Amino acid sequence: MKKYLIIAVLSCYVFSARAQDYNTPANKLRLAEFAITNLYVDKVDENKIVEDAIVKMLSTLDPHSIYSDPEEVKKLNEPLQGNFDGIGVQFNMVEDTLLVIQPVAGGPSQKVGIQAGDRIVMVNDTVIAGVKMKTEGIMNRLRGPKGTKVNLRILRRGEKNLLDFTVTRDRIPIYSIDASYMVDDQTGYIRISRFAATTHKEFVKDLLDLQKRGMKNLILDLQDNGGGYLSAAIDMANEFLESKNEIVYTKGRTQPRSDWAAQGDGLFRKGKLVVLINEFSASASEILTGAIQDWDRGIIVGRRSFGKGLVQRPIDLPDGSMIRLTVARYYTPSGRCIQKPYENIEKYNEDLIDRYNRGEMSNADSIHFPDSLKYHTKQLSRVVYGGGGIMPDYFVPIDTTAYSDYYRKIANKGIVFNYTIRYTENNKSAILSKYKDFKDFEKNFDISESDVKAIVDEANKAGIKYDEKQLNTSMPLLKMQFKALVARDIWDMNEYYEIYNADNENMKKALQILSDGGYEMKLNKSKK
Repeated sequence: MKKYLIIAVLSCYVFSARAQDYNTPANKLRLAEFAITNLYVDKVDENKIVEDAIVKMLSTLDPHSIYSDPEEVKKLNEPLQGNFDGIGVQFNMVEDTLLVIQPVAGGPSQKVGIQAGDRIVMVNDTVIAGVKMKTEGIMNRLRGPKGTKVNLRILRRGEKNLLDFTVTRDRIPIYSIDASYMVDDQTGYIRISRFAATTHKEFVKDLLDLQKRGMKNLILDLQDNGGGYLSAAIDMANEFLESKNEIVYTKGRTQPRSDWAAQGDGLFRKGKLVVLINEFSASASEILTGAIQDWDRGIIVGRRSFGKGLVQRPIDLPDGSMIRLTVARYYTPSGRCIQKPYENIEKYNEDLIDRYNRGEMSNADSIHFPDSLKYHTKQLSRVVYGGGGIMPDYFVPIDTTAYSDYYRKIANKGIVFNYTIRYTENNKSAILSKYKDFKDFEKNFDISESDVKAIVDEANKAGIKYDEKQLNTSMPLLKMQFKALVARDIWDMNEYYEIYNADNENMKKALQILSDGGYEMKLNKSKK
């Protein structure tokens, strides 16, 4: 009887749709879902078939129109909103144990006395050490609403018994600036990892601090920065450009043109500016880089950026899920759309591999742009190109001389990373006693032969066959990464990047340009 009732309802639905001339694709979709849910021979998960339909529809559009379920929405938003609720520790997983690298300054864990080097073995009544629990599962137990309490049992070096702590969760900031320091007496360095809600505020704070310390030149590092909020990129660009200088504009099939321009009250409108980019610099990074290049405000150094020039609008759905739908393209001040072609999604996803295979990563001459994509900068009429990322003013090939298959294998297994954590835990006090400060450490510290042997032994245990020749090839890289990781765990990320950047080819090129006249040569105020 029920079956016939459903068929009758379905027939009425069809008749009503036809009677009201609702013969539309949307009604066709609704009718199909109604029929499957109510008439299909087996029970179906209605939510799943609807989600699958949405995902399939979006997959026919472009690579950046996506659907996210409620849990994915929460995870996507946290890094951009700039905070989450938790206990406030930076940690690493070492041999199935959560090792506290350092508590967040002023955070809830630091307030109750949790220290760097502590190992969290229990969260409430759940053992998390030595049970091969996934990192995500551990984080879900540590995080929770602000004001709630979590009981921790901690193993601390020098203590015979486990220590008990009760931590009241609080709002924990997520910073988007990885490092900020003075490279020399006149040159400052700021590395931005994402464009989030707090990025501009963080940048202004660090910029003012560097200016107080005598900064005249700025190296802005956007390498590996995949983007974020459009508004954050606009606010950042305002710090460098003059009043009414256009920053970016957007337009789409149904979206009218929208323009954003600088207000002229930026803090670094004068002074030499070098921006570092690579093939992973995308979206908001390209908006900022494009505005700086188009106004001849600074020099761009590195490799061609990713090429994402599409604007997504979040569309919230009733159950907390979300569609991020591409509604427009953005354009740099000279009129460039730097979105790379996406008609073939598979080819789009393999673009970076294709760049490497055709030699673009190692040779600028392998990059060819058609004349139809040629544009000119606003001040000096320098030639720039659209249609596939921002091409830097100074190309720097990718450096693979120190990489070997042997080193890649031990790095991929996390052997150097995990050994360094144990090394620092065991030797932190001795290092702080031996070196009077970080500069002394930076100048004089080196990995010992016994530590290299210990890393090789760890690799052997992991089934990685020893190759002396390849190890010697990668020894400079091994020494640098070991030293940088030790510096990070004893001091902070600023010190990590001071060591890392000493061997970064983009950074070396930036400093060369600032010191040998290359900056003035490129921006010599003459029409070209």
